Amino acid sequence: MDWAKGLPFDVPVVGADIEDLAEVDYLFWVGCAGAFEDRAKRTSRAVAELLHTAGVTYAVLGDGEACTGDSARRAGNEFLFQMLAQQNVEVLKEVGATKIVVTCAHCFNTLKNEYPQLGGHYEVLHHTQLLNRLVREGRLTPVSRPGESGGTKDASTAPTVTYHDPCYLGRHNHVYAPPRELLGALPGVSLSEMPRHGEKSFCCGAGGARMWMEERLGTRINVNRATEAVGTGAARIAVGCPFCKVMLSDGVNKLVEESKVAEGAVEVVDVAQMLLAAVRRGQEPGAATTEAPAPVPAS
Repeated sequence: MDWAKGLPFDVPVVGADIEDLAEVDYLFWVGCAGAFEDRAKRTSRAVAELLHTAGVTYAVLGDGEACTGDSARRAGNEFLFQMLAQQNVEVLKEVGATKIVVTCAHCFNTLKNEYPQLGGHYEVLHHTQLLNRLVREGRLTPVSRPGESGGTKDASTAPTVTYHDPCYLGRHNHVYAPPRELLGALPGVSLSEMPRHGEKSFCCGAGGARMWMEERLGTRINVNRATEAVGTGAARIAVGCPFCKVMLSDGVNKLVEESKVAEGAVEVVDVAQMLLAAVRRGQEPGAATTEAPAPVPAS
């Protein structure tokens, strides 16, 4: 729960602060990366704050949450996957989980498509799906200040962004529209697509448990993808998965080392971080703001 320290509101833990999930709208599945990886913690905090702002009630499992086992299964350790998955399914049954929101595309795919094999049936939403719904319903309103300039402190101030489709969100689960609609709802921000996007997108290099491997032949996949993203001219690379965030951040850093891109010229951020920055501006007292156009509902 260290990821939640310093938030101006309490994040309830099932079993400690509330008895079961019947008291809230969603279980927020934080995930290993979202709890322990510094870059992913920012996404967890952003989603927690956005849900709180929108009046969506949620709770987390805290120490009761274990790894979903995605990487173990992809690496061929089926025994470890079964052990972790059965443990999680048991916990989710005890707390009465029915609706789960996740920030990790790997957790999303595993909970949604693989846990039913072990009796775990849930409505699983990726955070971009839920946040997009909240924007469409008017419960979150991203705004901009006229004449606002770009910079690295505010995740959504850059005028151009390109979006990287996580494999387990896009190609495996066909979720393409919600993240793009969220980016389209940010006033003054234009989307510049990479040549390989949507159904023909390219992996960040971490899928199939390759997050834990070193590539020693040819060009590193993450550097290949980062080069393509930087080539769009966008100042922000938006992602919807902590694995992608780590890999593309490292890819951009490699390009900086090789003097192929200026330091600080490109930043990798989660879509939730960009939305939060725009929503926060609308809450500033006395700020002259321009509201975003209403996004087109997902088909």
